[in-house]
Amino acid sequence: MPRQRRYFYYLTGCPLPDCHLIYDLQTSKSTLFIPPVDPESVIWSGLPVTKDEALKRWEVDEVRYVADVNASLTHFGTSTESVPKTTVFAIPEQVSDHITFLEFDDKNLNVLKEAIDVARVVKTEYEVALIAKANEVSAEAHTAALRKIKHAKNEREIEAVFLGTSIAKGARNQAYPSIVASGRAAATLHYLDNNAPTEGKLNLLLDAGAEWDCYASDIVSAMPPSHPSMANIPQTRTFPINGKFTKESRAIYDIVLKMQTESIDALKEGVLWDDVHLLAHKIAIDGLLSIGILKGSPEEILRQRTSVAFFPHGLGHYLGMDTHDTGGNPNYADKDTIFRYLRVRGTLPAGSVITVEPGVGLPARWCEYVALTL
Repeated sequence: MPRQRRYFYYLTGCPLPDCHLIYDLQTSKSTLFIPPVDPESVIWSGLPVTKDEALKRWEVDEVRYVADVNASLTHFGTSTESVPKTTVFAIPEQVSDHITFLEFDDKNLNVLKEAIDVARVVKTEYEVALIAKANEVSAEAHTAALRKIKHAKNEREIEAVFLGTSIAKGARNQAYPSIVASGRAAATLHYLDNNAPTEGKLNLLLDAGAEWDCYASDIVSAMPPSHPSMANIPQTRTFPINGKFTKESRAIYDIVLKMQTESIDALKEGVLWDDVHLLAHKIAIDGLLSIGILKGSPEEILRQRTSVAFFPHGLGHYLGMDTHDTGGNPNYADKDTIFRYLRVRGTLPAGSVITVEPGVGLPARWCEYVALTL
């Protein structure tokens, strides 16, 4: 099923394709433009949404047909009431080719996108509820996949269970392509083949999340642990294929679990995300020292950035209509390797939703790559 453009959906809540929106800053009037009824397509696709239905369904002031878009823009562009009427704001690459802004003196294709990117960081209660619903469906799909693991012969069987459960629960779209990685495949952070045999391997990493009404899940997303949306959600994405971790795998699992729980406990309004990420690294270093993987002083190991070899990715990211949601302000040119791949930089505002997903990967000292992600 096609996914609505995020910026358009954020402003309208309308999932229909091929629509347009004009918002008049002077009068705060919103006009939604929807496709007209095409009699020849009705027999194939059914009756479309009418203007009256659209007006009742979405919070706009007026609904017209798309054929009226350019005429409406011409009206605004030639208005003599005030100067702001001669400026049009639009999002680049999201304006159809047939749309013209000829009557406007000024065309700004930057500020609107930037403003929405910032606004999307803070969620309303309704948005949080949609994310919670996506998480709820994903939790059921993860549980179904967990039941299947011991009997599956191939990674694709696990993916099929996850997708089938999501669809059966009403989530037809996935928030992102599923990663189903058994054994050494878990070493590839964005492994997408999902087609290797699982026989003879210790662990399986399942990174998958469903979407609900254009809002994403990502197991596990870190709203406060006491938040009702966190109830009954699996706190891990890595499972032992035979149902029981080896001693070595369990040792790594416990380190990563501590990284996650203590990072979540550190979350509050105004906390610097860099500091939370650094906390996770310090916990990883202490854990790897305790089981003999690292040697030396924790301070020197941190200073040398040795832990980046085991935990190379960022701790998490904002979550919303995109899995990697807007407003994170990453700096991938950062010369400090411990922060280079952080998708979020700066302090966390109240109302934001962020994931906490630490991981530790170890090479084949234990006969198989052990990569655990929570």
